[in-house]
Amino acid sequence: MAKRTPLHDVHVQSGARMVEFAGWDMPVQYSGLLDEHEAVRTRAGLFDVSHMGEVVFRGPRALEALNRVFTNDLARVADGQAQYGCLCREDGGIVDDVVIYRRSAEDLLVCVNAGNRQKDYEWLRDHAGGAQVANESDDWVQLALQGPRAQAILQPLTGADLAKLKTFHFVDGDVAGVPCTIARTGYTGEDGFELFCRPALGVKLWKALMDAGKAEGLVPAGLGARDTLRLEVAYRLYGNDMDDATTPLEAGLGWVVKLDKGDFIGRDALLRQKAAGLPRKLVGFVLTDPGIARHGFDVLHDGKKVGVVASGTKSPTVKTSIGLAFVPPALAAEGSTFAVDIRGRPAAAQVVKTPFYTRK
Repeated sequence: MAKRTPLHDVHVQSGARMVEFAGWDMPVQYSGLLDEHEAVRTRAGLFDVSHMGEVVFRGPRALEALNRVFTNDLARVADGQAQYGCLCREDGGIVDDVVIYRRSAEDLLVCVNAGNRQKDYEWLRDHAGGAQVANESDDWVQLALQGPRAQAILQPLTGADLAKLKTFHFVDGDVAGVPCTIARTGYTGEDGFELFCRPALGVKLWKALMDAGKAEGLVPAGLGARDTLRLEVAYRLYGNDMDDATTPLEAGLGWVVKLDKGDFIGRDALLRQKAAGLPRKLVGFVLTDPGIARHGFDVLHDGKKVGVVASGTKSPTVKTSIGLAFVPPALAAEGSTFAVDIRGRPAAAQVVKTPFYTRK
């Protein structure tokens, strides 16, 4: 039976269409994917992302131990700052892509993908390096308030000075009387905040935000809009655009791999792959023929399969069919062309620079 977040009943009462996702019964849409997508791009949307997991590293060895399993460099960020990166296996394959919140050198929270909760916890526990590792995934509700009006909605509810809170930084403070961690992070390409609070107060926080956002056009938003929003800005989705058989270099995430920081799990394999040359690259593309490319569709060149579509959709904002695909390096340059097999029909595609959409 699918798990439920503490806000499940609120979603059902709000008319959400619920679907199973990563073992959870989650809202895929409320008023409709296009309406919710447009609201986040122009006003604001509120997402329940409590299905995400949280693993905490504590103790004198916490920073050192976590940095040993992380491709980015936590020593380069300050307390109160978050950092995106990957957990890799020895062969360079991606265990998960995560955001780590550095509360102090002895207290760091790792936000992991919903489908990887248990796998990530076990991986981190088995590579604890002397740190205390706890799975606190069921101890948090996580809400994402996203869109250009997010700050205007949130500021009257909290004493924290949001104007001073930079992107990928966070602070603890009350929101409508609910103790929260307030992070200026998100998965939509818009300005916004992710709020962590205790499960018993999740419904109170959701309702307070929805009430405060009425005048600003805030809408509840589901996983459908979250997916189209993230793809327009070419944010990766684990299970689609990367997995344990994909390296960060192949997935276009070389910018979160700090090979010069010292040893970390997977570093040697990534150094070897970088020296030898990548066997494939994840690129952005647009279809120049009618159709929509979907995850798993074959990429064709000269009539032969040479790659696969990782993610694809019809972009509500840029009004064209967009996607991410793994292709040989020879087809990875901007302007390169190939075809996507759409149920037996080859549709022409062209490699383009990402992101497909950039916030003004």
